[in-house]
Amino acid sequence: MLLTIDVGNTNTVLVIFDGDQVIEHWRIATDPVRTADELAVTLNGLLSQNPRYDKQNINGIALCSTVPSVLHEMREMLRRYHYDLPTLIVEPGVKTGVSVRMDNPKEVGTDRIMNTVAAVHLYGGPAIVVDFGTSTNFDAVSAKGEFVGGALAPGIEISVDALSRRAAQLLKVELTRPGRVVGKNTVEALQSGIIYGFAGQVEGIARRMAAELSPEDPSAVTVIATGGLAPLVIEEVKIIDAYEPWLTLIGLRLVFERNIVG
Repeated sequence: MLLTIDVGNTNTVLVIFDGDQVIEHWRIATDPVRTADELAVTLNGLLSQNPRYDKQNINGIALCSTVPSVLHEMREMLRRYHYDLPTLIVEPGVKTGVSVRMDNPKEVGTDRIMNTVAAVHLYGGPAIVVDFGTSTNFDAVSAKGEFVGGALAPGIEISVDALSRRAAQLLKVELTRPGRVVGKNTVEALQSGIIYGFAGQVEGIARRMAAELSPEDPSAVTVIATGGLAPLVIEEVKIIDAYEPWLTLIGLRLVFERNIVG
């Protein structure tokens, strides 16, 4: 079994694969001041919930991180507590199979590369990955399976937090889809603006991006949603073709197989 870890700015997602099947998963808060020892205790606590997933049954670990301070402590945790396991940290020099067609490839987050790896594996190109996280990332994948760029927008939670801080009479509301677009009270109005506003943003950017990726046939572009907040919006975005909650982790599994197993 392979343990995959995706460290994001807000949450860290851990998934255990048995072959290509997801058999367990967890989501915890990303804490930039958590030490390697604390990370080890947290990981061991999660694994110990079911004896089937304890350290003895894990035969490899694959990790990517967009938070440098957490990556440093994760690296130390792996060195101290999991030195006997094959481990892969996605960083420059790791074979991903993806060409990055950007002005500065080092600027591209490793999670976006993992999304591209998984998208090409599952659906081929051209494709667009919409990752609903701290930011909403739009990753453009060419017909050849290259990462060719994208767009970044403030995420849903960032927007809600900013609105509640800057508008004295607007409280932070539960992120849930309202029953109607025309809100009859402040809570409904905020929920409508958030959910349907982001749905419109995603649809607008994805359609424009698809037209650039495949000018002759934009419908040939597969639009894939992922990320923890995707379920809030995807039912309202008709252009989305597939929802893959573990897309980044699937990419990690594939890259681990390419570098360690293969």
